[in-house]
Amino acid sequence: MASPQSPSTMSAPIDLARVRALFARPERIAPSDFLRREIAQRMHERLQLVKIAPRQVLDAGCGAGADLALLQKTYPAAQILGLDAAPAMTAAAGTPAPSTRSLNQMLSRFLPAKAGLDVLCGDFGNLPLGANSLDLLWSNLALHWHPLPDRVFAEWRRVLRVDGLLMFSNFGPDTFQELRAAFAVLDDAPHALPFVDMHDFGDQLVEAGFSTPVMDMERITVTYDTVDALLADVRALGGNPLDTRRRGLIGRAAWRKVLDAFEAGRRPDGKLALTFEVIYGHAFLPAPRATASGEAIVRFHPPKPR
Repeated sequence: MASPQSPSTMSAPIDLARVRALFARPERIAPSDFLRREIAQRMHERLQLVKIAPRQVLDAGCGAGADLALLQKTYPAAQILGLDAAPAMTAAAGTPAPSTRSLNQMLSRFLPAKAGLDVLCGDFGNLPLGANSLDLLWSNLALHWHPLPDRVFAEWRRVLRVDGLLMFSNFGPDTFQELRAAFAVLDDAPHALPFVDMHDFGDQLVEAGFSTPVMDMERITVTYDTVDALLADVRALGGNPLDTRRRGLIGRAAWRKVLDAFEAGRRPDGKLALTFEVIYGHAFLPAPRATASGEAIVRFHPPKPR
């Protein structure tokens, strides 16, 4: 497991302050919610195959809170926590829709005091939660915004209880491949994140202490009529927070080359395509095999009485 002093093997030069700034306006992000909702639904279908009854659930990187209602409906007896680093997002998430508000009021009458919904502002790589405090950690399209995802896995392991479940989604390396190709005519600067490969995430989960991680991937293609519409969705999905991104304005002639590169990639049906490689992962936290001092833990299970 990576220590605070050891180098990360999966770092990217992401400026976390810029990430928070990019997500500071929920109305700017909202046009891309169609993709988040689609992926959340696909995650939920996978979650339904796992029989758990969590007491505490965290949505790490909850954004404006759309997944919180889904988790609350799925686990009405649980305490649902939402956490996001952008204050404007947590403010939006903390204002439930009328239907969710009435559900909260009903639940408070019939369920334990901790059942309900709470929203926190903070870094999901440094959670303001105690060790062994969660049964389910859910994260939808958030992990790729952190510069040190392997450190995040270690932190998520810390807060999960034994047999707790981690379920997450994020973008993979083929995401925005059409955008990369078009901007390659401009310069060699990175115009999108270097998304991490699925197999690297699986290795990092094992290194962090999770057992038998299950990883799978699918590609989703969204089509557009215009380059402006395509780029609007790219910006709405978060933009480019890399420290190594290109600075300064693009000249008119150079921008025409980029637009021509996009236009050259139109499909036979006349549409412009944008590819999303979506990675899904889930893993359980096993019981520890050694103490903090390195002593092996041996568990004895007495035979059941006849």
